Order: sequence, then structure tokens, then C-alpha cells
Amino acid sequence: MDLSPYLEALRRDLAAAAAPGGPDVTRAAELLTGSLEASARLCLLEALSDATAEITTRLHSASVEVRLRGREADLVVTDVPEFTAPTPPPPPAGDAADLARVTLRLPEHLKSQVERAASVEGISVNAWLVRAIGGALYSGPGMPPTPPGPPRPPRPGRGRRITGFAQS
Repeated sequence: MDLSPYLEALRRDLAAAAAPGGPDVTRAAELLTGSLEASARLCLLEALSDATAEITTRLHSASVEVRLRGREADLVVTDVPEFTAPTPPPPPAGDAADLARVTLRLPEHLKSQVERAASVEGISVNAWLVRAIGGALYSGPGMPPTPPGPPRPPRPGRGRRITGFAQS
């Protein structure tokens, strides 16, 4: 974008405003115009930069910037690829033989919250904890956390607490 037509229009306007003042005022306006050109060019570039910044904030898939080449300003539009987060790998499938037993000590208030959350979803505390741990592991840095599933109605016959250990 050539800024010269805008600067020439400013020069003409200043000369027209000075003309009624006589030859001395016209000469002073011509001298003033020469020294104001650099300042006016800088002001135009700042206005273009502010405009491109505002346009860029309103665009979702492109960026606009001003590039200076000599005395010309070029407006450049660059497409910005949308970021898609990589899908987390599925948890490894395992047999019943691949299961490990872990003793977990929880504060009583946390344990009751886990039990309540599991019963609301209609699953066991163990299944709820396995899913929570898997979600924490598979949504590492740079990956969005896995959203919780919709609440499931409690299944009939669920909600009773059974403790103990069985071995086959």
C-alpha cells in the first residue's frame, strides 16, 4: 500500500488552508509540510498497525499484519491452522490376570465423596477410581482433560457396600 496519495492529500489540504493567508503563509505551509511528512507517515503506519491488530483479534482462522518495504506498507493476511489436540491413546486392554491389587488409604471425607460419585453414576467405587486414574494419566500436559460422562441412574440392587477379599 503506497502511502504517498494520503500524504499528497494532506499536503494539498495544508496548502489550501494557507492560501488565504498570502504568499508568506503559503511558503511557511510548504516548509511545514516537508517536515511533517515523516511524522504523518509514521502516524499512518501506527493507524494501520492498530487496525490490523484489531482485525486479527476478531478473526478466528487468520492473522493480519503490516509489513514495511521501503516507504510502502503491505497488509499481509496469513491463515492460521486451527489447533486440534491429539486424541489420548486408549488404556491398554488387559486380562483378568493382568490386574494388580493396591491398597489405597483415603481420608474419610474423600472416601465418602468417591462413594457418592460412584453411586450417582451407577458403578462400583473400584470402577470409578480406575476411570479417574486413567483420565488423569491420559490427559497429560497439552491434552484437554477428559470430561466426565453424563450421570447414570443407579441400577437396581446397587448401592450396598460389600467388603472383603475373594480368591478363585
